[in-house]
Amino acid sequence: MSQKPTHKRGLYLGVVPERAAAKNGSTPLVLDHDLDALPDAGRRLTFAQVARHVDDLARRLAAAGVRPGQHLVIHKSANFDVWVLGSAAARAGAVPVMLSHTLDAPTVAGLLERLGRPHLLADDAKLDALADVPLADLADRVITVHGPRPGAVSLSELADSPPVRPVFQGLDEPAMVTHTSGTTGLPKLVVHTPRTMRARLRPQLFLLTLMRKRETVAIHISFVHSRMFAAMSLCMQKSLPVLLVNKGEPDDVADFFAEHRPGLIEALPSSFMTWENLADDPRKPFASVKYFSSTFDAMHPRTIRRLLASSQRRTPQYFQIYGQSEVGPAVGRPYFRGSVRRMDGRCVGFPLPGSAKVRVVSEDGARPSKANPGLIEARWDGIAKTYFGEQERYDANVHDGWWRTGDVGYRTRFGCLHMLDREVDAIAGVGSSLEIEDLVLNRMEELTELVVVPGPNGEPTPVVCTFKDKPLDLDRWSAAVTEYPQLAEPVHIPMADLPRTATLKTRRIELSRMLRDELPERT
Repeated sequence: MSQKPTHKRGLYLGVVPERAAAKNGSTPLVLDHDLDALPDAGRRLTFAQVARHVDDLARRLAAAGVRPGQHLVIHKSANFDVWVLGSAAARAGAVPVMLSHTLDAPTVAGLLERLGRPHLLADDAKLDALADVPLADLADRVITVHGPRPGAVSLSELADSPPVRPVFQGLDEPAMVTHTSGTTGLPKLVVHTPRTMRARLRPQLFLLTLMRKRETVAIHISFVHSRMFAAMSLCMQKSLPVLLVNKGEPDDVADFFAEHRPGLIEALPSSFMTWENLADDPRKPFASVKYFSSTFDAMHPRTIRRLLASSQRRTPQYFQIYGQSEVGPAVGRPYFRGSVRRMDGRCVGFPLPGSAKVRVVSEDGARPSKANPGLIEARWDGIAKTYFGEQERYDANVHDGWWRTGDVGYRTRFGCLHMLDREVDAIAGVGSSLEIEDLVLNRMEELTELVVVPGPNGEPTPVVCTFKDKPLDLDRWSAAVTEYPQLAEPVHIPMADLPRTATLKTRRIELSRMLRDELPERT
């Protein structure tokens, strides 16, 4: 590996904080939680302090035996120090493998085996959860962010380790690995390179140039997700003050935002849905927000409408971006107060400047349309390099150089991409489960979530969650779904019982399995 970047278009995670500090080191970064790996750091930092912490932890990791080119699995409790540790690993030349705290022990063990004895960096809570896993066989060495522990190297005992020079991979060499859930079996390990990570910043760097003034950015997304590293890179490049949210409960969020007044919030769609009732909160946590932004899933129109109504800024906007872990941001579009009531929730947007090309491929030779959706594909230099250890699985998604996303939809004559469903979630006799969910949620504001999945006999079954788990009003439900006679009776469950991914998407296949296992068969 060379000791300097081979191309200016690569994103090198290990030097992002250092370069941000050199540009404007006094830019503030405020947390709503303490850092496990740096318990004395406090909750109010500057970019310069973050850069020093990344450098410090890179030294400690090198002293612990982590070498350039090696895999370092990072699996610990949800905390911003996950990002700091990942950046430190990259600075030392290792390839950070970011595993969600939500993964169970057998899954973590399977991924360690797939990686071929990587190093494992964890905290006491996760090491306790892995007590029955033969870590001595699966990991080259175990490193803990806490104090001494049998069989593990403690980072806390490696302060003042010798300096290390930042290591720069080639543009197309692995630089970070994240995971994404498959429909069955172990998660896929998605390999990112300096080239692919840098490409993903282009469209949103363009969007940030449209901001008329410097805004404070609040971020609430999974700390291990590739999007977290992109979001932090964008904020640091633009010297934007950052608020980092770990405590996502509405009351905690309302207090944090009321104190610090963000101008831009990026959060998971499910988080925005959970927070939408704060629109009427006397603390007015969204009063200062000019821009709301989300990726991962299309947002329900009701949530967008309520968020925009809660802002006291002139012409606030909600910017929705459609993409996935393997692709990054592909298309997007803004929504405003005046147009949100007319919005079609399935319209996920138009190609972004500097972003992917997108096409919809027919499955039967006929032009894709709402009644006859096609397969959505993307092509650009931001697509992840491979699935680690599963090249054939990766190659199966590539068709003539185009990446098949697994979603189905169509494009309007104006070029707007409409995403109707995941291909694996499509239900016979239902045009679009997501469209039904959009419409009914808009009619019933007491619902906090609605997911239509195949029931015990394959029938489209609505699973509903209500505000504070209050009983479902069946008369209001019947009135809201009159044009969908094919729907089975609703199944009301607590929000906490929904099976979710690390990014809080509902795991629809798992939810459908739960219905088959836990409900009596319909006859």
